[in-house]
Amino acid sequence: MSSAAILAGGRATRFGGRDKGALLVDGQSIRDRQILMLSRVADDIMIVGGGPAWLPHPLVRLVADRFQNCGPLGGVHAAIANAAHDTVFVAACDMPFLTAPFVAHLLDLARHADAVLPRTERGYHPLAAVYTRACLDAIERRIARHELKMTALLDDVRVRVVESEEIEKFGDRHRLLANVNTPADYAGLEALQGHKP
Repeated sequence: MSSAAILAGGRATRFGGRDKGALLVDGQSIRDRQILMLSRVADDIMIVGGGPAWLPHPLVRLVADRFQNCGPLGGVHAAIANAAHDTVFVAACDMPFLTAPFVAHLLDLARHADAVLPRTERGYHPLAAVYTRACLDAIERRIARHELKMTALLDDVRVRVVESEEIEKFGDRHRLLANVNTPADYAGLEALQGHKP
């Protein structure tokens, strides 16, 4: 098995500060959908930066950022540093349609890379990706220089990129990697709910 982490420390400013993990998709909160899905591929599930709304939950543990105000890169660092395993799948807290087979595939690819990232025509998806403990030093160096752009890390580690064609073997890439940054994104999820994963 592997570790998995849900990054929940963002302020959701584009969504009026709402708890995006509590949003309902197909009658179930994104939070519960993610935990259930991750429990099929990971025996160590962390919530990074999450508040009391994430607990009590028997399958998860809360983890705090070691480096404050460093955005997602700080969250990824906390996930890797606190993981029970050397490999950790990291997801944003607002991605309702990730599937266990897709995540398992990404985790499997990490045997030959330091990081595994999906990439579509919209670019890299660093918050639906796998990172190994080999990334820690590079992340700490980036944070020390306050270079917090997630994709800049890719210059420092061995990366396995998962392109659209490979993603599509597990379902529609737009659905799999859909997230909710704004109320308009949330409204747009309705069109994706009827699609097969």
